[in-house]
Amino acid sequence: MMNRTLRYLFMAVAALALSVMVYAQTPGKVKLELQLPKPRFIGTPKNLKTPNLEPARTGPKPAFMVPAGTKNLAASKPVTASDNEPVIGEIEQITDGDKEGVEGSYVEFGPGTQWVQIDLQKPSTIYALAIWHFHNEARVYRDVVIQVSDDADFTTGVKTVFNNDHDNSSGLGVGKDLEYIETFEGRIFDGKGMKGRYVRLYSKGNTANEMNHMTEVEVYGKVG
Repeated sequence: MMNRTLRYLFMAVAALALSVMVYAQTPGKVKLELQLPKPRFIGTPKNLKTPNLEPARTGPKPAFMVPAGTKNLAASKPVTASDNEPVIGEIEQITDGDKEGVEGSYVEFGPGTQWVQIDLQKPSTIYALAIWHFHNEARVYRDVVIQVSDDADFTTGVKTVFNNDHDNSSGLGVGKDLEYIETFEGRIFDGKGMKGRYVRLYSKGNTANEMNHMTEVEVYGKVG
């Protein structure tokens, strides 16, 4: 019985290794390398009350592959928001490259559903988005929704990259994605090659308070 179990385990590990090798060697693909800020908290996160939290990750963060030549199209690009006079910070900071989790690096918006929007200035193909809301402590942000469009008002041609609003409390539709804990690693979202000029990112408070925060947004893709 033990030999059979070990054999099945070996086969599973071998299959996983083969799939990783094939994925890593996909022609024209390279690993997305993020410049990470300093970790701001250490240890096990406090008990977070959330209905649809993803399971804790074990092991190193898996590689995310993008086409060669992919660049951060959001760097220093114009930002607008549902509230252009945030409580803390200036909205221009969201694409300034500063990802640190200290005061002065993040922007704070009031309670309720808020959004920030980045104008990539040209129609683009989006392969990945990297987002840091706030990582000075472990917390989960509610109703995280990411959308792409060629319409600055997001009334037509809207495509959804991610939606974890499980009860449609922000009115953008019921999302099937899971909530996650913020860390210094940020979060990479699969852009799936969606095309658009504008990226809009929503949230509705977090497990620590009712406020909304954004530290940095990076949009990886190619123009056109």
